[in-house]
Amino acid sequence: MKHAKIGGMLAISAFAASALAGNTPTPAEISKLVAEGRDNSRVMATLRELCDIGPRLTGSPNLLRAQKWAVGQFKKYGLENVRMEEWGDVPVGFERGARQVGRMVSPFEYPITFTTPCWMPGTNGRISGEAVLAPKTMAELEAMRGRLKGAFLVMPQAVSMRGAAAATTDEQKQLEAEIAKSGIAAKIFGTRDDRVHSYGSWRDKSFDKRPTETQIVVAKDDYDRIVRNVEYGRKPVLEFDIDNKWFKGPIKQYNVIAELPGTDLKDEVVIVCGHLDSWNSPGSQGACDNGTGSTVTVEAARILTQAKVKPRRTIRFILWSGEEQGLLGSRAYVEKHKGELDKIVAVLNDDGGTNYQGGYVATANQKDILEAAMAPTIAAFPDLPMKLDIVERPSPGGSSDHAPFQWAGVPAYFTKEVGRANYGKVWHTQYDRYEAAIPEYLVQSATNHALVGFHLATIDEKLPRFPVQNRATTRAQLNHALAVGADRMYEDPALHLGHDHDHEDDYILEMIDRLKRFVQLLGIGR
Repeated sequence: MKHAKIGGMLAISAFAASALAGNTPTPAEISKLVAEGRDNSRVMATLRELCDIGPRLTGSPNLLRAQKWAVGQFKKYGLENVRMEEWGDVPVGFERGARQVGRMVSPFEYPITFTTPCWMPGTNGRISGEAVLAPKTMAELEAMRGRLKGAFLVMPQAVSMRGAAAATTDEQKQLEAEIAKSGIAAKIFGTRDDRVHSYGSWRDKSFDKRPTETQIVVAKDDYDRIVRNVEYGRKPVLEFDIDNKWFKGPIKQYNVIAELPGTDLKDEVVIVCGHLDSWNSPGSQGACDNGTGSTVTVEAARILTQAKVKPRRTIRFILWSGEEQGLLGSRAYVEKHKGELDKIVAVLNDDGGTNYQGGYVATANQKDILEAAMAPTIAAFPDLPMKLDIVERPSPGGSSDHAPFQWAGVPAYFTKEVGRANYGKVWHTQYDRYEAAIPEYLVQSATNHALVGFHLATIDEKLPRFPVQNRATTRAQLNHALAVGADRMYEDPALHLGHDHDHEDDYILEMIDRLKRFVQLLGIGR
Protein backbone atom coordinates (compact mmCIF):
# COMPACT_ATOMS: atom_id res chain seq x y z
CA MET A 1 0.00 0.00 0.00
CA LYS A 2 2.84 2.40 0.80
CA HIS A 3 4.39 1.78 -2.61
CA ALA A 4 1.05 2.45 -4.31
CA LYS A 5 0.67 5.75 -2.43
CA ILE A 6 4.23 6.84 -3.25
CA GLY A 7 3.68 6.00 -6.91
CA GLY A 8 0.45 7.93 -6.88
CA MET A 9 2.10 10.99 -5.36
CA LEU A 10 4.84 10.89 -7.99
CA ALA A 11 2.21 10.78 -10.71
CA ILE A 12 0.37 13.71 -9.13
CA SER A 13 3.56 15.76 -8.93
CA ALA A 14 4.47 14.91 -12.50
CA PHE A 15 1.05 16.05 -13.67
CA ALA A 16 1.20 19.28 -11.71
CA ALA A 17 4.69 20.08 -12.95
CA SER A 18 3.57 19.71 -16.55
CA ALA A 19 0.42 21.81 -16.13
CA LEU A 20 -0.29 24.62 -18.53
CA ALA A 21 1.38 27.95 -17.84
CA GLY A 22 -0.59 30.39 -15.73
CA ASN A 23 -2.35 30.02 -12.41
CA THR A 24 -2.90 26.35 -11.58
CA PRO A 25 -2.85 24.38 -8.33
CA THR A 26 0.76 23.78 -7.31
CA PRO A 27 2.25 20.32 -6.68
CA ALA A 28 2.37 21.15 -2.97
CA GLU A 29 -1.32 22.14 -2.89
CA ILE A 30 -2.38 19.01 -4.75
CA SER A 31 -0.28 16.82 -2.44
CA LYS A 32 -1.86 18.41 0.63
CA LEU A 33 -5.37 17.90 -0.69
CA VAL A 34 -4.74 14.27 -1.61
CA ALA A 35 -3.04 13.52 1.70
CA GLU A 36 -5.93 15.03 3.67
CA GLY A 37 -8.69 13.50 1.54
CA ARG A 38 -7.30 10.06 0.80
CA ASP A 39 -5.12 9.35 3.81
CA ASN A 40 -6.91 11.22 6.61
CA SER A 41 -10.54 10.88 5.60
CA ARG A 42 -13.39 11.65 7.98
CA VAL A 43 -16.12 10.95 5.45
CA MET A 44 -17.51 7.77 7.01
CA ALA A 45 -17.50 9.23 10.51
CA THR A 46 -19.40 12.24 9.19
CA LEU A 47 -21.90 10.00 7.39
CA ARG A 48 -22.41 8.05 10.61
CA GLU A 49 -23.27 11.26 12.48
CA LEU A 50 -25.78 12.24 9.79
CA CYS A 51 -27.37 8.78 9.67
CA ASP A 52 -27.71 8.79 13.45
CA ILE A 53 -29.94 11.85 13.06
CA GLY A 54 -32.10 9.73 10.78
CA PRO A 55 -34.06 10.29 7.55
CA ARG A 56 -34.76 13.89 6.64
CA LEU A 57 -38.09 14.43 4.92
CA THR A 58 -38.64 17.98 3.65
CA GLY A 59 -40.70 19.82 6.24
CA SER A 60 -39.80 17.46 9.09
CA PRO A 61 -38.14 18.25 12.42
CA ASN A 62 -35.41 15.75 11.50
CA LEU A 63 -34.41 17.77 8.45
CA LEU A 64 -34.10 20.89 10.60
CA ARG A 65 -31.93 18.96 13.08
CA ALA A 66 -29.68 17.85 10.24
CA GLN A 67 -29.44 21.38 8.87
CA LYS A 68 -28.36 22.72 12.26
CA TRP A 69 -25.85 19.86 12.48
CA ALA A 70 -24.46 20.83 9.06
CA VAL A 71 -24.13 24.46 10.11
CA GLY A 72 -22.12 23.25 13.10
CA GLN A 73 -19.89 21.11 10.88
CA PHE A 74 -19.12 23.95 8.50
CA LYS A 75 -18.37 26.34 11.36
CA LYS A 76 -16.13 23.75 13.02
CA TYR A 77 -14.06 23.52 9.86
CA GLY A 78 -13.61 27.29 9.67
CA LEU A 79 -15.90 28.09 6.75
CA GLU A 80 -17.24 31.63 6.49
CA ASN A 81 -20.70 33.10 5.80
CA VAL A 82 -22.28 29.93 7.19
CA ARG A 83 -26.03 30.29 7.13
CA MET A 84 -29.43 28.74 6.58
CA GLU A 85 -31.01 30.59 3.67
CA GLU A 86 -34.79 30.42 3.50
CA TRP A 87 -36.26 29.36 0.16
CA GLY A 88 -39.96 29.04 0.99
CA ASP A 89 -42.30 27.00 3.14
CA VAL A 90 -44.40 23.85 3.16
CA PRO A 91 -48.05 23.85 4.25
CA VAL A 92 -47.75 20.99 6.74
CA GLY A 93 -44.94 18.96 8.30
CA PHE A 94 -44.76 15.19 8.60
CA GLU A 95 -42.49 12.69 10.34
CA ARG A 96 -42.69 9.05 11.34
CA GLY A 97 -42.75 8.34 15.05
CA ALA A 98 -40.78 5.57 16.75
CA ARG A 99 -43.71 3.13 16.76
CA GLN A 100 -43.74 1.47 13.34
CA VAL A 101 -44.88 -2.08 14.01
CA GLY A 102 -46.67 -4.53 11.73
CA ARG A 103 -47.25 -8.28 12.01
CA MET A 104 -49.56 -11.15 11.30
CA VAL A 105 -50.85 -12.51 14.61
CA SER A 106 -53.09 -15.35 13.35
CA PRO A 107 -53.00 -18.14 12.20
CA PHE A 108 -49.34 -17.65 13.19
CA GLU A 109 -47.10 -14.75 14.17
CA TYR A 110 -44.93 -13.17 11.51
CA PRO A 111 -43.37 -9.67 11.23
CA ILE A 112 -44.42 -7.56 8.24
CA THR A 113 -42.11 -5.19 6.35
CA PHE A 114 -44.17 -2.13 5.46
CA THR A 115 -44.40 1.59 4.95
CA THR A 116 -47.15 4.18 4.65
CA PRO A 117 -47.22 7.13 2.25
CA CYS A 118 -45.86 10.35 3.70
CA TRP A 119 -48.44 12.94 4.70
CA MET A 120 -50.95 10.16 5.30
CA PRO A 121 -52.41 8.95 8.61
CA GLY A 122 -51.11 6.12 10.75
CA THR A 123 -53.26 3.95 12.96
CA ASN A 124 -53.80 6.13 16.04
CA GLY A 125 -52.52 3.37 18.29
CA ARG A 126 -52.37 -0.41 18.04
CA ILE A 127 -55.17 -1.90 15.95
CA SER A 128 -55.91 -5.43 14.74
CA GLY A 129 -58.40 -6.96 12.36
CA GLU A 130 -59.06 -9.65 9.80
CA ALA A 131 -57.48 -9.36 6.37
CA VAL A 132 -60.04 -9.64 3.57
CA LEU A 133 -59.58 -9.40 -0.19
CA ALA A 134 -60.96 -6.18 -1.66
CA PRO A 135 -64.13 -6.43 -3.73
CA LYS A 136 -63.63 -5.80 -7.46
CA THR A 137 -67.25 -4.93 -8.29
CA MET A 138 -70.21 -3.31 -6.57
CA ALA A 139 -71.91 -6.72 -6.42
CA GLU A 140 -68.94 -8.19 -4.53
CA LEU A 141 -69.01 -5.22 -2.19
CA GLU A 142 -72.68 -5.75 -1.37
CA ALA A 143 -72.04 -9.45 -0.65
CA MET A 144 -69.33 -8.72 1.95
CA ARG A 145 -70.49 -5.48 3.59
CA GLY A 146 -70.84 -7.07 7.01
CA ARG A 147 -67.16 -8.13 7.04
CA LEU A 148 -65.58 -4.78 6.14
CA LYS A 149 -65.91 -2.76 9.34
CA GLY A 150 -62.57 -2.90 11.17
CA ALA A 151 -60.99 -5.13 8.50
CA PHE A 152 -57.73 -4.70 6.61
CA LEU A 153 -58.74 -4.53 2.96
CA VAL A 154 -56.14 -6.28 0.77
CA MET A 155 -56.02 -4.44 -2.55
CA PRO A 156 -55.42 -6.40 -5.77
CA GLN A 157 -52.84 -4.20 -7.49
CA ALA A 158 -49.14 -3.85 -6.66
CA VAL A 159 -47.93 -0.29 -6.14
CA SER A 160 -45.01 1.38 -7.89
CA MET A 161 -42.46 3.58 -6.12
CA ARG A 162 -44.92 6.41 -6.73
CA GLY A 163 -47.85 4.69 -5.04
CA ALA A 164 -51.11 3.09 -6.11
CA ALA A 165 -52.83 3.87 -9.40
CA ALA A 166 -55.82 6.17 -9.06
CA ALA A 167 -59.33 5.03 -9.95
CA THR A 168 -60.19 5.96 -13.55
CA THR A 169 -63.58 4.49 -14.46
CA ASP A 170 -66.89 5.61 -12.97
CA GLU A 171 -67.41 2.14 -11.46
CA GLN A 172 -63.99 2.19 -9.81
CA LYS A 173 -64.65 5.64 -8.38
CA GLN A 174 -68.06 4.56 -7.06
CA LEU A 175 -66.51 1.46 -5.51
CA GLU A 176 -63.83 3.58 -3.83
CA ALA A 177 -66.46 5.94 -2.45
CA GLU A 178 -68.53 3.10 -0.98
CA ILE A 179 -65.46 1.42 0.55
CA ALA A 180 -64.57 4.72 2.19
CA LYS A 181 -67.92 4.64 4.01
CA SER A 182 -67.54 1.04 5.21
CA GLY A 183 -65.31 1.62 8.26
CA ILE A 184 -62.30 -0.45 7.20
CA ALA A 185 -59.19 -0.26 9.38
CA ALA A 186 -56.82 0.32 6.46
CA LYS A 187 -56.01 -0.64 2.89
CA ILE A 188 -53.14 -3.08 2.33
CA PHE A 189 -51.11 -2.81 -0.88
CA GLY A 190 -48.28 -5.05 -2.03
CA THR A 191 -45.03 -4.19 -3.77
CA ARG A 192 -43.33 -5.80 -6.77
CA ASP A 193 -40.41 -7.16 -4.74
CA ASP A 194 -38.82 -6.96 -1.29
CA ARG A 195 -38.47 -3.16 -1.40
CA VAL A 196 -41.00 -0.77 0.11
CA HIS A 197 -40.63 2.72 -1.29
CA SER A 198 -41.32 5.94 0.55
CA TYR A 199 -43.44 8.46 -1.37
CA GLY A 200 -46.23 10.96 -0.89
CA SER A 201 -47.03 14.64 -1.03
CA TRP A 202 -48.34 17.53 1.03
CA ARG A 203 -50.38 18.73 -1.95
CA ASP A 204 -54.02 19.54 -1.18
CA LYS A 205 -53.33 18.93 2.53
CA SER A 206 -52.94 20.99 5.65
CA PHE A 207 -52.79 20.32 9.38
CA ASP A 208 -56.55 20.89 9.59
CA LYS A 209 -57.33 19.19 6.29
CA ARG A 210 -55.73 15.79 6.68
CA PRO A 211 -56.74 12.62 4.84
CA THR A 212 -58.42 9.95 6.97
CA GLU A 213 -57.77 6.75 5.01
CA THR A 214 -54.82 4.68 6.22
CA GLN A 215 -52.82 3.03 3.44
CA ILE A 216 -50.20 0.40 4.28
CA VAL A 217 -47.72 -0.86 1.69
CA VAL A 218 -46.15 -4.24 2.51
CA ALA A 219 -43.27 -6.09 0.87
CA LYS A 220 -44.24 -8.60 -1.81
CA ASP A 221 -43.44 -11.75 0.20
CA ASP A 222 -45.52 -10.54 3.13
CA TYR A 223 -48.35 -9.48 0.83
CA ASP A 224 -48.34 -12.89 -0.87
CA ARG A 225 -48.37 -14.61 2.52
CA ILE A 226 -51.43 -12.60 3.58
CA VAL A 227 -53.27 -13.38 0.35
CA ARG A 228 -52.48 -17.10 0.55
CA ASN A 229 -53.85 -17.35 4.06
CA VAL A 230 -57.03 -15.53 3.04
CA GLU A 231 -57.47 -17.87 0.07
CA TYR A 232 -56.86 -20.91 2.30
CA GLY A 233 -59.79 -19.74 4.46
CA ARG A 234 -57.62 -19.19 7.54
CA LYS A 235 -58.99 -15.68 8.21
CA PRO A 236 -55.60 -14.12 8.97
CA VAL A 237 -55.51 -11.37 11.59
CA LEU A 238 -53.11 -8.44 11.17
CA GLU A 239 -51.90 -5.98 13.77
CA PHE A 240 -50.33 -2.56 13.20
CA ASP A 241 -49.15 0.31 15.36
CA ILE A 242 -48.12 3.17 13.07
CA ASP A 243 -47.25 6.50 14.64
CA ASN A 244 -47.36 9.17 11.90
CA LYS A 245 -46.84 12.70 13.20
CA TRP A 246 -48.17 15.93 11.66
CA PHE A 247 -46.90 19.46 12.31
CA LYS A 248 -48.89 22.63 11.79
CA GLY A 249 -47.66 24.81 8.93
CA PRO A 250 -46.61 26.80 7.13
CA ILE A 251 -43.10 25.63 8.00
CA LYS A 252 -40.12 27.60 6.67
CA GLN A 253 -37.58 25.67 4.60
CA TYR A 254 -33.87 26.31 4.08
CA ASN A 255 -30.71 25.56 2.15
CA VAL A 256 -27.50 25.37 4.19
CA ILE A 257 -24.71 27.52 2.73
CA ALA A 258 -21.03 27.97 3.67
CA GLU A 259 -18.04 29.51 1.91
CA LEU A 260 -14.31 29.22 1.55
CA PRO A 261 -13.60 32.80 0.36
CA GLY A 262 -11.47 33.39 -2.67
CA THR A 263 -8.65 35.89 -3.10
CA ASP A 264 -8.30 38.04 -6.23
CA LEU A 265 -11.35 36.47 -7.95
CA LYS A 266 -13.51 36.14 -4.83
CA ASP A 267 -16.64 37.47 -6.58
CA GLU A 268 -16.62 34.41 -8.83
CA VAL A 269 -17.96 31.18 -7.36
CA VAL A 270 -17.58 27.40 -7.67
CA ILE A 271 -20.50 25.58 -6.02
CA VAL A 272 -20.01 22.12 -4.46
CA CYS A 273 -23.34 20.64 -3.41
CA GLY A 274 -25.77 17.81 -2.66
CA HIS A 275 -29.29 17.61 -1.25
CA LEU A 276 -29.75 16.99 2.46
CA ASP A 277 -33.43 15.99 2.40
CA SER A 278 -34.42 12.35 1.99
CA TRP A 279 -37.38 9.99 2.01
CA ASN A 280 -38.11 8.05 5.17
CA SER A 281 -39.44 4.50 4.87
CA PRO A 282 -39.33 2.80 8.29
CA GLY A 283 -35.75 1.62 8.71
CA SER A 284 -34.24 4.09 6.24
CA GLN A 285 -31.55 6.57 7.35
CA GLY A 286 -31.38 8.52 4.10
CA ALA A 287 -27.80 7.26 3.78
CA CYS A 288 -27.25 6.93 0.02
CA ASP A 289 -29.97 9.31 -1.13
CA ASN A 290 -28.52 11.64 -0.36
CA GLY A 291 -26.54 11.36 2.85
CA THR A 292 -23.55 10.35 0.76
CA GLY A 293 -23.76 13.43 -1.49
CA SER A 294 -24.23 15.68 1.52
CA THR A 295 -21.36 14.03 3.39
CA VAL A 296 -18.85 14.27 0.54
CA THR A 297 -19.79 17.96 0.27
CA VAL A 298 -19.05 18.50 3.98
CA GLU A 299 -15.89 16.38 3.73
CA ALA A 300 -14.66 18.35 0.71
CA ALA A 301 -14.99 21.51 2.79
CA ARG A 302 -12.99 19.87 5.58
CA ILE A 303 -10.26 18.73 3.17
CA LEU A 304 -9.83 22.21 1.70
CA THR A 305 -9.73 23.98 5.04
CA GLN A 306 -7.41 21.43 6.68
CA ALA A 307 -5.04 21.61 3.72
CA LYS A 308 -5.04 25.40 4.16
CA VAL A 309 -5.18 26.08 0.44
CA LYS A 310 -6.30 29.47 -0.88
CA PRO A 311 -8.56 29.35 -3.94
CA ARG A 312 -8.71 32.45 -6.09
CA ARG A 313 -12.46 32.08 -6.56
CA THR A 314 -14.87 31.51 -3.68
CA ILE A 315 -15.90 27.88 -3.18
CA ARG A 316 -19.48 27.78 -1.93
CA PHE A 317 -20.83 24.62 -0.30
CA ILE A 318 -24.61 24.14 -0.43
CA LEU A 319 -26.84 21.46 1.04
CA TRP A 320 -30.23 21.73 -0.64
CA SER A 321 -33.65 20.74 0.63
CA GLY A 322 -36.92 20.06 -1.16
CA GLU A 323 -35.04 18.17 -3.88
CA GLU A 324 -37.35 15.16 -3.69
CA GLN A 325 -40.42 17.36 -4.12
CA GLY A 326 -39.25 19.01 -7.37
CA LEU A 327 -35.80 20.60 -6.86
CA LEU A 328 -37.51 23.26 -4.78
CA GLY A 329 -34.47 24.53 -2.88
CA SER A 330 -32.17 24.77 -5.89
CA ARG A 331 -34.84 26.26 -8.15
CA ALA A 332 -35.57 28.92 -5.54
CA TYR A 333 -31.84 29.65 -5.16
CA VAL A 334 -31.41 30.15 -8.92
CA GLU A 335 -34.41 32.47 -8.99
CA LYS A 336 -33.31 34.45 -5.93
CA HIS A 337 -29.72 34.79 -7.17
CA LYS A 338 -30.40 35.09 -10.90
CA GLY A 339 -28.48 38.36 -11.04
CA GLU A 340 -25.36 36.52 -9.83
CA LEU A 341 -25.49 33.49 -12.12
CA ASP A 342 -22.89 34.89 -14.51
CA LYS A 343 -20.43 34.82 -11.59
CA ILE A 344 -20.98 31.08 -10.96
CA VAL A 345 -18.27 29.33 -12.97
CA ALA A 346 -19.27 25.74 -12.11
CA VAL A 347 -21.65 23.61 -10.03
CA LEU A 348 -20.55 20.13 -8.88
CA ASN A 349 -23.54 18.11 -7.64
CA ASP A 350 -23.31 14.64 -6.06
CA ASP A 351 -26.66 12.81 -5.87
CA GLY A 352 -26.18 9.34 -7.31
CA GLY A 353 -25.61 7.14 -4.29
CA THR A 354 -22.52 5.59 -2.78
CA ASN A 355 -20.58 4.79 -5.97
CA TYR A 356 -17.50 6.88 -6.69
CA GLN A 357 -17.30 10.01 -8.82
CA GLY A 358 -16.43 8.54 -12.19
CA GLY A 359 -16.39 11.75 -14.22
CA TYR A 360 -18.78 14.24 -15.80
CA VAL A 361 -20.95 14.77 -18.85
CA ALA A 362 -19.69 17.84 -20.69
CA THR A 363 -19.56 19.58 -24.05
CA ALA A 364 -16.46 19.39 -26.25
CA ASN A 365 -15.34 22.96 -25.47
CA GLN A 366 -15.20 22.07 -21.73
CA LYS A 367 -13.11 18.95 -22.22
CA ASP A 368 -9.57 20.28 -21.69
CA ILE A 369 -10.37 22.13 -18.47
CA LEU A 370 -12.28 19.24 -16.90
CA GLU A 371 -9.67 16.65 -17.87
CA ALA A 372 -6.98 18.78 -16.22
CA ALA A 373 -9.20 19.15 -13.13
CA MET A 374 -9.74 15.38 -12.88
CA ALA A 375 -6.12 14.36 -13.51
CA PRO A 376 -4.89 14.57 -9.89
CA THR A 377 -7.79 12.37 -8.72
CA ILE A 378 -7.05 9.81 -11.44
CA ALA A 379 -3.41 9.75 -10.34
CA ALA A 380 -4.31 9.46 -6.64
CA PHE A 381 -6.88 6.68 -7.17
CA PRO A 382 -5.55 4.59 -10.07
CA ASP A 383 -7.94 1.72 -9.36
CA LEU A 384 -10.99 3.98 -9.74
CA PRO A 385 -10.90 5.22 -13.34
CA MET A 386 -12.69 8.39 -14.43
CA LYS A 387 -13.74 9.68 -17.83
CA LEU A 388 -15.65 12.46 -19.53
CA ASP A 389 -18.71 11.81 -21.67
CA ILE A 390 -18.84 14.41 -24.42
CA VAL A 391 -22.29 15.46 -25.65
CA GLU A 392 -23.53 18.11 -28.05
CA ARG A 393 -25.75 19.64 -25.38
CA PRO A 394 -26.64 18.71 -21.77
CA SER A 395 -29.70 16.63 -20.95
CA PRO A 396 -32.89 18.70 -20.65
CA GLY A 397 -34.10 16.62 -17.69
CA GLY A 398 -34.43 17.72 -14.09
CA SER A 399 -33.04 14.73 -12.24
CA SER A 400 -31.24 16.67 -9.49
CA ASP A 401 -30.17 20.08 -8.21
CA HIS A 402 -27.60 20.81 -10.92
CA ALA A 403 -30.45 21.10 -13.44
CA PRO A 404 -31.81 24.59 -12.59
CA PHE A 405 -28.29 25.99 -12.99
CA GLN A 406 -27.72 24.05 -16.20
CA TRP A 407 -30.96 25.37 -17.70
CA ALA A 408 -29.71 28.91 -16.98
CA GLY A 409 -26.46 28.23 -18.85
CA VAL A 410 -24.20 27.62 -15.84
CA PRO A 411 -21.67 24.77 -16.30
CA ALA A 412 -23.37 22.44 -13.80
CA TYR A 413 -22.63 18.75 -13.49
CA PHE A 414 -24.24 15.68 -11.98
CA THR A 415 -21.23 13.56 -11.06
CA LYS A 416 -21.19 10.23 -12.86
CA GLU A 417 -21.49 7.42 -10.34
CA VAL A 418 -19.38 4.34 -11.10
CA GLY A 419 -18.88 1.18 -9.05
CA ARG A 420 -20.42 -1.95 -7.65
CA ALA A 421 -23.28 -0.49 -5.58
CA ASN A 422 -26.87 -1.38 -6.51
CA TYR A 423 -28.53 2.02 -6.26
CA GLY A 424 -31.98 0.64 -7.07
CA LYS A 425 -31.86 -1.46 -3.91
CA VAL A 426 -31.63 1.57 -1.63
CA TRP A 427 -33.32 4.31 -3.68
CA HIS A 428 -36.20 5.59 -1.53
CA THR A 429 -36.42 2.23 0.28
CA GLN A 430 -36.01 0.75 3.75
CA TYR A 431 -32.51 -0.43 2.76
CA ASP A 432 -31.06 3.09 2.54
CA ARG A 433 -28.85 2.72 5.61
CA TYR A 434 -25.29 3.51 6.65
CA GLU A 435 -24.23 -0.10 6.03
CA ALA A 436 -24.97 0.32 2.31
CA ALA A 437 -22.30 3.03 1.91
CA ILE A 438 -18.94 1.99 0.42
CA PRO A 439 -16.07 3.70 2.28
CA GLU A 440 -13.38 3.70 -0.42
CA TYR A 441 -15.81 5.20 -2.93
CA LEU A 442 -16.81 8.04 -0.63
CA VAL A 443 -13.15 8.77 0.14
CA GLN A 444 -12.51 9.17 -3.60
CA SER A 445 -15.66 11.25 -4.12
CA ALA A 446 -14.89 13.74 -1.37
CA THR A 447 -11.27 14.05 -2.48
CA ASN A 448 -12.33 14.56 -6.09
CA HIS A 449 -14.85 17.22 -5.05
CA ALA A 450 -12.05 19.07 -3.29
CA LEU A 451 -9.50 18.69 -6.10
CA VAL A 452 -11.82 19.58 -8.97
CA GLY A 453 -13.46 22.39 -7.03
CA PHE A 454 -10.06 23.85 -6.13
CA HIS A 455 -8.78 23.53 -9.70
CA LEU A 456 -11.78 25.35 -11.16
CA ALA A 457 -11.49 28.00 -8.45
CA THR A 458 -7.79 28.60 -9.15
CA ILE A 459 -7.10 28.55 -12.89
CA ASP A 460 -7.30 31.66 -15.09
CA GLU A 461 -9.76 30.10 -17.52
CA LYS A 462 -13.46 29.65 -16.94
CA LEU A 463 -15.52 26.81 -18.30
CA PRO A 464 -17.53 27.71 -21.40
CA ARG A 465 -21.22 28.15 -20.61
CA PHE A 466 -23.97 25.72 -21.48
CA PRO A 467 -26.71 26.91 -23.86
CA VAL A 468 -29.60 28.52 -21.99
CA GLN A 469 -32.74 26.34 -22.07
CA ASN A 470 -36.27 27.70 -22.10
CA ARG A 471 -37.99 25.94 -19.20
CA ALA A 472 -41.39 27.64 -19.47
CA THR A 473 -44.18 25.33 -18.38
CA THR A 474 -46.47 24.57 -21.31
CA ARG A 475 -50.25 24.63 -21.29
CA ALA A 476 -50.20 20.91 -22.11
CA GLN A 477 -48.08 20.16 -19.04
CA LEU A 478 -50.43 22.12 -16.78
CA ASN A 479 -53.53 20.52 -18.26
CA HIS A 480 -52.03 17.06 -17.78
CA ALA A 481 -51.08 17.87 -14.19
CA LEU A 482 -54.56 19.17 -13.40
CA ALA A 483 -56.16 16.11 -14.97
CA VAL A 484 -54.03 13.66 -13.03
CA GLY A 485 -53.98 15.58 -9.77
CA ALA A 486 -51.61 13.17 -8.02
CA ASP A 487 -48.03 11.93 -7.82
CA ARG A 488 -48.37 9.76 -10.91
CA MET A 489 -47.70 12.09 -13.83
CA TYR A 490 -44.98 9.78 -15.05
CA GLU A 491 -44.52 6.04 -14.77
CA ASP A 492 -42.49 4.19 -12.19
CA PRO A 493 -38.86 5.20 -12.96
CA ALA A 494 -37.89 1.57 -12.36
CA LEU A 495 -39.77 0.74 -15.59
CA HIS A 496 -38.30 3.52 -17.69
CA LEU A 497 -35.70 1.22 -19.24
CA GLY A 498 -32.81 3.65 -19.05
CA HIS A 499 -34.70 6.94 -19.10
CA ASP A 500 -33.61 9.46 -16.48
CA HIS A 501 -35.63 10.00 -13.33
CA ASP A 502 -37.04 13.52 -13.55
CA HIS A 503 -38.48 15.91 -10.96
CA GLU A 504 -40.08 18.22 -13.54
CA ASP A 505 -43.54 16.78 -12.95
CA ASP A 506 -43.17 17.15 -9.19
CA TYR A 507 -42.42 20.83 -9.68
CA ILE A 508 -45.40 21.42 -11.98
CA LEU A 509 -47.74 19.82 -9.44
CA GLU A 510 -46.13 21.87 -6.67
CA MET A 511 -46.77 25.10 -8.60
CA ILE A 512 -50.41 24.10 -9.09
CA ASP A 513 -50.75 23.38 -5.37
CA ARG A 514 -49.24 26.76 -4.50
CA LEU A 515 -51.71 28.43 -6.85
CA LYS A 516 -54.59 26.59 -5.18
CA ARG A 517 -53.39 27.68 -1.74
CA PHE A 518 -53.08 31.28 -2.93
CA VAL A 519 -56.62 31.25 -4.32
CA GLN A 520 -57.91 29.76 -1.06
CA LEU A 521 -56.10 32.48 0.88
CA LEU A 522 -57.76 35.15 -1.25
CA GLY A 523 -61.13 33.52 -0.60
CA ILE A 524 -60.57 33.54 3.15
CA GLY A 525 -59.66 37.23 3.06
CA ARG A 526 -62.89 38.32 1.36
